[in-house]
Amino acid sequence: MSAHLKGDAETPVDRQALLLAAYESLMNASRRMLVSAEAGDWEALIEQEADYLVRVERIKRMDAQQPLDDVAAARKAALLEQILEQDLEVRRRLVERREELGRLIGSSRRQQALSRAYGPQQGGMPIDAAHRFGPPEP
Repeated sequence: MSAHLKGDAETPVDRQALLLAAYESLMNASRRMLVSAEAGDWEALIEQEADYLVRVERIKRMDAQQPLDDVAAARKAALLEQILEQDLEVRRRLVERREELGRLIGSSRRQQALSRAYGPQQGGMPIDAAHRFGPPEP
């Protein structure tokens, strides 16, 4: 394996390249999360989010140890902007989904309440009360 893949780069330029590659990887992970959110694939989104958080923690450690030159700092800023835009859209879609689920839960609760209030009483069998009202009129 090369030094770039192992994470044990020797020069500051190599470490900068590794850090920027980590940000690009995070941006791609963010994009995959957005695609899952757009498709309504919430299970995939949850799985991807766990991986995303691991990447964020790794980048935090790398970032704290590696100063960037102006060019690398500009690239990092551009990547962060894309990541934040994608994250905002994922969050917007999650809020929409939460509201949709809230409406479904509310509707289900109303149906249950109506069923309890107006549903079949005492086993659902009608009561024979003809003997109480006398014979039917011709």
